[in-house]
Amino acid sequence: MTESEITITVKLFAIYQEVFGVKEIVMKFPQSTPVFAVCERLVAECPQLSDWRNLTRFGVNLKFVDPDTVMQDGDEVVLIPPVSGG
Repeated sequence: MTESEITITVKLFAIYQEVFGVKEIVMKFPQSTPVFAVCERLVAECPQLSDWRNLTRFGVNLKFVDPDTVMQDGDEVVLIPPVSGG
């Protein structure tokens, strides 16, 4: 890891977990990266997720945040797509 990189843990739920087949992913980003970049990278890797891009909410360290919230090294990021069912 370089000084200008951060490492985050991404917890996956619902459609994201189904597509990737895992509950979490560790990712690296440049410092000062907003949380929505996590979703953008996942959609780039799996374009079938593009329908969820604008519907996903974000959490950082157990708090809902705006998409432009800047991530910090060691953050735990959660992508929360809309869910249905009971």
